[in-house]
Amino acid sequence: MNKKKKPDNVVFDEDSQQYNASLKPYATDVGAPAITTTDTVAWKNRNIHAVNKQINAKYLELKAEYDAMMDQFEYNNLVYSAKFNFEPVIGYTYHLYRNKNEEAFLSVIAPNECNFDFLGTFKLNADKMWEQIKD
Repeated sequence: MNKKKKPDNVVFDEDSQQYNASLKPYATDVGAPAITTTDTVAWKNRNIHAVNKQINAKYLELKAEYDAMMDQFEYNNLVYSAKFNFEPVIGYTYHLYRNKNEEAFLSVIAPNECNFDFLGTFKLNADKMWEQIKD
């Protein structure tokens, strides 16, 4: 078995015993450009940074929305647990106070017309939720 090895620049398939340079999907000539892998590390790092910023922004947005919802829950819990002897009307403004016994009560009397411990001003909306009115 005296097989003569072909030079490296000749594309010869030993299994089929044929020259197959024209069948390759890439250039096989000595003068063809070198096949190199592209460096994707910079692209990955750039996109990871962009995605992380986007996810962080969405997280902060959801956290702010959650905090606002929890504040609204606390206010509703505070007002609904307060004492009042009337049925609040939707759209009207009411004031929340604390009496001498540290009990919360709801009133229509404005803070400048009384000497109670003022907790806040609230308005009942159509969803039966209390919204705090900021001064």
